[in-house]
Amino acid sequence: MTTTPHAHPSPVGVVIATRNRSATLATALRRLLALPERPEILVADNASTDDTRALLARDFPRVRVLALPVNHGALARNHGARALNTPYVAFSDDDSWWAPGALGTAARLFEGHPRLGLIAARTLVGPTADPDPLNDVLADSPLGRVADLPGTQVLGFLACASVVRRRAYLDVGGFHRLLFFGAEETLLAYDLAACGWGVSHCPDVVAHHHPAPGPRTGRPAVQRRNELLTAWLRRPVPYALGRTRALAAEARHDDHARRALCGALVRLPAALRARRPLPPEVERAARLTEGAAV
Repeated sequence: MTTTPHAHPSPVGVVIATRNRSATLATALRRLLALPERPEILVADNASTDDTRALLARDFPRVRVLALPVNHGALARNHGARALNTPYVAFSDDDSWWAPGALGTAARLFEGHPRLGLIAARTLVGPTADPDPLNDVLADSPLGRVADLPGTQVLGFLACASVVRRRAYLDVGGFHRLLFFGAEETLLAYDLAACGWGVSHCPDVVAHHHPAPGPRTGRPAVQRRNELLTAWLRRPVPYALGRTRALAAEARHDDHARRALCGALVRLPAALRARRPLPPEVERAARLTEGAAV
């Protein structure tokens, strides 16, 4: 009996975390549903109050929906990954999708490299597919290459352009609940590396990202808050204190810094309770990546 190209299910599932962005979500889903790999797609809906759930039920019957009762932010990806059974999980946002063939390439890289925990893809932005500036940052990572991983070792990535080994991702706890959303990627990269998993930039895996033009309200303050919390969660105390002093100095004259500092201080007791410093070799890699002196 002959088999069709889609007889076997894709080993990569796709999780999309969304909230109140039904129009852009519909565009992303149409692109994902057209992929030759035909991945299972799960939308983790963060308690949308627009027509997202009605749209999904009406227009996208092939898509699984995880209807979360409250907004979990980035943790919606954790819930989605737990709900899937595929060995690998690709994350998309409601304004991003994967290039044809990218998920198949990712699966082959995971299968060929058992220590690989996360792939940071090459990201193309907007209708003109401009390279995201992060691509060059990742490609030029000072961590370089090692024999048992593909691509360049990194300690950062773009969440909507990442594919994870599901077991590794869930074993380290996924995205951290304290950060909620914004600049949540670095902490996950740290945690994977601390557990021995490789995090690599693989430019042959391509994601498309179509963000809305203009800045998102409140995003700079949230990102800076989470960068400081990440320092307290995983980095040495002198380093975290230095980051705190620097943000406090900026807060005297910068509103974003002031809101970031206030948000971090409110969450600092929880960060200290969850504090787990990086192993020395990962701390050295973090210092090298950010160009700081040891």
